[in-house]
Amino acid sequence: MDSLNQLAYWMPIVKSFAVNVVIAIAILIVGWSIATLAGKGVRSAARRSPRIDPTIVPMMYSLVVWTIRGFTLIAILARFGVQTASIIAVLGAAGLAIGLALQNTLQNIAAGMMLLALRPIRAGEYISVVGKADGTVEEVGLFLTRIVQIDGIHVSLPNSMVWGNPILNYSRNPTRRLDLQVGVRYGDDLDVAMGALLKLVENHKLVLQDPKPQVMVNEYRDSTIMVNIRVWAESSNFWQLNFDLHQAARKVLEQAGMRLPIPVREVKAAAPDALAA
Repeated sequence: MDSLNQLAYWMPIVKSFAVNVVIAIAILIVGWSIATLAGKGVRSAARRSPRIDPTIVPMMYSLVVWTIRGFTLIAILARFGVQTASIIAVLGAAGLAIGLALQNTLQNIAAGMMLLALRPIRAGEYISVVGKADGTVEEVGLFLTRIVQIDGIHVSLPNSMVWGNPILNYSRNPTRRLDLQVGVRYGDDLDVAMGALLKLVENHKLVLQDPKPQVMVNEYRDSTIMVNIRVWAESSNFWQLNFDLHQAARKVLEQAGMRLPIPVREVKAAAPDALAA
């Protein structure tokens, strides 16, 4: 009889708990699914919009997903009768303690916020974090900035390290200036050499004609006159133009009859009287 009474007592409790477990699992699955779909939707919408910087997309995705997941977990706890207000208070106190213990991590988050707010760098731009890394920005995340170097190596830098160092952005301006020095040997016709180089850059398809290309003498060395070629190009064509001019400038000078500016030293024999002394 006692066993039946105990069974009758526990059956509603077990049934209620089982129902709550099933509902909690359903809430968890639905909440996680909604978070994933919402995150993908935000990412897709942000990528389609020309007004939204691609750099901020990963952080927006993480913020939306984990906000929905957090509310999902709170809903599950509330289903089991847990006082969520006290849990939030405990989480707040724990968050404060964790924040004090993870000051460097919080610095990275704050630096990431500043990078996204002021936007000195954006996804797809080629930058140099002076003394740290050079490459194309792939992502500015909540903690790390990911850069792909020109040799294909991925570099992950803490956001505080990026924010705390000088940043050179080579892609922000649509045009870049290229300065290339070419040597002309003493004794060769300098005017002919400069004319040939000027014709080269004026006719090159990657050289912008505004600002106007310039060819000028800027240095005298022991056996060489240094001629500086100064041109402007679109940022996307900078390196191709650099390689083209390095190859073509020497050929143009050779075709104009210029000799290779090899250093020359004159060695004079000492006078016989000096040797006798």
